[in-house]
Amino acid sequence: MQEVLVAEDVRRSYGDTVALGGVSLSVGSGEVFALVGPNGAGKTTLVRALTGTTDAEGTVRVFGTAPTDADRDRIGLLPQAFDPPERLTPRELLRYYGGLYDEARDVESVLGDVGLTDAADTWYENLSGGQQRRTCVGATLMNDPDLLFLDEPTTGIDPAGRHALWDLIDGLADAGTTVFITTHYMEEAQRLADHVGLLADGSLVALDTPDALVSTYGGESRLVVETDAEADQVDALPLDYELVLEGGVLTIYDVPPVSIGEVVDALETAEIPYDALTWSEPSLEDVYMELAGTGLDEGPSPRVEGTAVSTGGER
Repeated sequence: MQEVLVAEDVRRSYGDTVALGGVSLSVGSGEVFALVGPNGAGKTTLVRALTGTTDAEGTVRVFGTAPTDADRDRIGLLPQAFDPPERLTPRELLRYYGGLYDEARDVESVLGDVGLTDAADTWYENLSGGQQRRTCVGATLMNDPDLLFLDEPTTGIDPAGRHALWDLIDGLADAGTTVFITTHYMEEAQRLADHVGLLADGSLVALDTPDALVSTYGGESRLVVETDAEADQVDALPLDYELVLEGGVLTIYDVPPVSIGEVVDALETAEIPYDALTWSEPSLEDVYMELAGTGLDEGPSPRVEGTAVSTGGER
């Protein structure tokens, strides 16, 4: 796969504050790369360094050359903060941004791509937050870029709009566009990305495919049981799993879905009452919590250590 974007030991400081502490990565043609992390992790600073809009130490290559020398007609960029004129419509805004290029896509086609055909003649200020963000994404597509940077593209978008944009990004990648997104939504990264970089305090703490990261760092599946059981009741359960009881929640680790019935039978035999059972697999949220130890904006809670009342088998 041809490398479209390469960064080697990229560093950026603001006074005594280290924004980027030596980031290295590469993104291939047609790949979706997701950079994830909480606010303040350095995501936007890295995007600016990769696009040549801020100075940074290290080496960055876009299409084999420095980002400031790359053909700008081949690059699209949606900053995290982007506020177009409010008294223009999506159709007018896309026509304006298309006019900045010698060759631009058809406005109506892009309006359809971002799901704004019906709202094309509504003033920007009267659009919903999701429609406004989709208008901004549409502006980045007017030059039909080969490399597209999207900094927090779905912030403020409702779930339906977010899924529509995910489908759009999938389609762009399938057509050969290389997409670099930043996000703090772990579901978004896991759904879209071919490779994920986990950024914390300006450093990449891991870089791999979503499945590989979850397999390596995500831990076990878990069955969460809401119960008023006492520790001695749980300790007597004939289950060959690790069980942790904490604050009215019994967490049973590494239970395969086919064995949930076995757990339910054991609870009923021991006359342990419960209000709900929830089974979940590890996710990128768990990976980030394991590697960076910092909270994100959504996703399952990290594992909380409580009283280990039974330890069946090795972990």
